[in-house]
Amino acid sequence: MDKSHILSISVAVVGAVWFLVHHLYNSMWFRSERLRRKLWMQGIKGPSPSLIYGNLPEMQKIQLNALTSTPNNADIVAHDYTSSLFPYFVQWRKEYGPIYTYSTGTRQHLYVNQAELVKEMNQCISLDLGKPSYITKRLAPMLGNGILRSNGPLWAQQRKIIAPEFFMDKVKVMVGLMVESMQPLVRKWEDSIEAQSGVMADIRVDEDLRGFTADVIARACFGSSYSKGREIFSKLRKLQTAISKQSFLFGVPGYGLLPMKKQNEILSLEREIESLIWETVKERESKCKEACSSEKDLLHLILEGALNDQSLGEDSSKRFIVDNCKNIYFAGHESTAVAASWCLMLLALQPEWQSRVRAEVAQVCGGSLPDADSVSRLKTVSKINEHISVHIPHYC
Repeated sequence: MDKSHILSISVAVVGAVWFLVHHLYNSMWFRSERLRRKLWMQGIKGPSPSLIYGNLPEMQKIQLNALTSTPNNADIVAHDYTSSLFPYFVQWRKEYGPIYTYSTGTRQHLYVNQAELVKEMNQCISLDLGKPSYITKRLAPMLGNGILRSNGPLWAQQRKIIAPEFFMDKVKVMVGLMVESMQPLVRKWEDSIEAQSGVMADIRVDEDLRGFTADVIARACFGSSYSKGREIFSKLRKLQTAISKQSFLFGVPGYGLLPMKKQNEILSLEREIESLIWETVKERESKCKEACSSEKDLLHLILEGALNDQSLGEDSSKRFIVDNCKNIYFAGHESTAVAASWCLMLLALQPEWQSRVRAEVAQVCGGSLPDADSVSRLKTVSKINEHISVHIPHYC
């Protein structure tokens, strides 16, 4: 090999190395640094990141210190959960204010803790705001392109169709169905206590509440029962478990990639769920045509909204209906069950508030089951619900 060939190979190797280094520098530092500088020029500061891992080492250190400084689990339950689960957010909020920036690896994040600003950002459709793409991409098999995952004009379009179905006058109509679904669960708990000498019993409250909220959604929204939708809920839970193997926030181990077997499992579950939902939709559509009832459930109203929207074609209408049914099936029952479990746990820690709630329910409802009117007059219960809604994270 002569000198010219050696020189050519050397130049090619050096060029390839330079290109690789330049690409890594751009992707791992320069883009994030440029974004940070733009934010800093607007007065938005934050912790200084390292070259490769960003603020991940500091986040892990703060979290470890918080765990070792917590004397027992009672403190975690009795106080705001964010200080235990996300102590780095709390610490940085004290240092940099309610708006700051931080990074996880190559991703730059903007932390916003001002309700009005968050509301304004959520309603903005002219900018690329909303749910971050690195999260929504992984949630696609579970939520499709429904309202909980979409951004911008698509989100606005879906919200225009769906939001009116959750106005208070329509929610009030569903209270009777909620009470109807709750009665078997209360009887189940009472039977469990009686079977254990009528004093105390071990009950998996979280599982029971998941079944209860799923039944409410199936009855109120889709005109069926939980037993009919059991397969859909079961497959959604399996899909959630499969997707949860990916790291959403830190995203470093495996770079969010899953083995082919797991990817195939996710794809298979996604197809099965969509097929089951579409069967329910077509069955419901057929019943609606036959019955022509004035009382329409949520699924019927979503069907009408999608079919009457001139901007949606036939394929888009089907996609819209299936995706948003997936959103309501999963996110609705899961988040409500978590909130109810948390509420019962807090009441168990506060016997005084338990007594106040019981007294209020006895006074307002007497010996009757609650209805929409009596629920609206339960002021103490409303205060507790407001407290729970502030301290429980929401999906949208």
